[in-house]
Amino acid sequence: MHNNDKLFVWHPYASAIDKNPVYGVNKAKGVYIYLDSGEKVIDGMSSWWCVINGYNHPVLNKAIKDQVDKFSHVMFGGFTHKPATDLAKKINEITPKSLQKVFFSDSGSISVEVAMKFAIQYWHSKNLLSKKKFLTVRKGYHGDTMGTMSVSDPTNGMHSIFEKSLLKQLYVSCPEDIKTYTRNSSKSLKEMEKTLKEKNKKIAAVVIEPILQGAGGMRIYHPDYLVQLRKLCTKYNVLLILDEIATGFGRTGKLFGFKHANIVPDILCLGKSITGGYMSLAATVVSKKIAKSISDKDPGIFMHGPTYMANPLACSVALANINLLFSYDWEKKVKNIEKLLKTGLEKIAKNSAIENFRVIGAIGVLEMKNKVDVGSIQKKFVNHGIWLRPFSNLIYIMPPYIISQKDLKFLIRQLETVINKEY
Repeated sequence: MHNNDKLFVWHPYASAIDKNPVYGVNKAKGVYIYLDSGEKVIDGMSSWWCVINGYNHPVLNKAIKDQVDKFSHVMFGGFTHKPATDLAKKINEITPKSLQKVFFSDSGSISVEVAMKFAIQYWHSKNLLSKKKFLTVRKGYHGDTMGTMSVSDPTNGMHSIFEKSLLKQLYVSCPEDIKTYTRNSSKSLKEMEKTLKEKNKKIAAVVIEPILQGAGGMRIYHPDYLVQLRKLCTKYNVLLILDEIATGFGRTGKLFGFKHANIVPDILCLGKSITGGYMSLAATVVSKKIAKSISDKDPGIFMHGPTYMANPLACSVALANINLLFSYDWEKKVKNIEKLLKTGLEKIAKNSAIENFRVIGAIGVLEMKNKVDVGSIQKKFVNHGIWLRPFSNLIYIMPPYIISQKDLKFLIRQLETVINKEY
């Protein structure tokens, strides 16, 4: 298998001739991933933040098995089906009342692309054709497709190579760190208001990740920033798109990141943990106001339609996953994870190679002073029975919510051992 991998496979964020080790997986159960080598590792990453209820869950397995015997897929143009309509209803129940229509797509990045298209088409329906630019903050990340790259950090190493090929959007400073933010002295808010005041006739929407900026730096900012941003968007007649791909479904301690600020977006993007890591699925939820305006304006249709839109298998497991999340006290579990992460990372952060640490909900971040040697530290993690995948100068933990205290303590203890060996 590994020969075939080296010969034929290109891995994410890697060279085609990547020298870093790749570990074969033959099984996964609960919080454990079992490797071809016979070793097992505790997954501290929830497979890029999506496996919130653990691997191989009987409830989620059953949802897919029951659906596959009926039909695995049918085009969504001209057809509908129970998994999609039930999931849309469930999303409607758990999101703000003003959000109504759910547009399904294949991945988080596409859900943001769809949100951007909705914003532009909404203003087109209002005959405000100049409102087609997007305003965002630096250090953001919204995906790897062309539209989403244009609203991700322009100088971020991941996307800087493509900068000249992208649509030119508008940027302001990133929100201040939660500890340093004050409303009256926020440079970011001042720049945001100045830009909105001067250029609102050109701006369709502000796009932002609520509370936590994910892959752009794992930065946590103050909820009041969102409160003020919502006011500014309303004041200057600009839509607010919230990208909850990483923060949605409880990861920050609230069901959605925006709930820390008690605000309501005009467009909401969901993905990642929506299916509990079983299948790729995303959703863009738009307000009644947007849906009505686009539909009332000739030709009244929205020009987007993924082939696998509302895939019945994905919708079935997503509904089962959301119901499963609500079947136990997930808030208590996330709070317990947060408590252990704070205690554990505070101790680890005494290592002189660490700049700082930060924790929110089931997210723990160690910011190193220098870039991490992923190949070197990854081997040590695996040898110590844990799976973490650092990027840039960040080592972070996002475990499944169902992780036991014993396993989480082991994960933190082994992380401490490896850091002290590596540095």
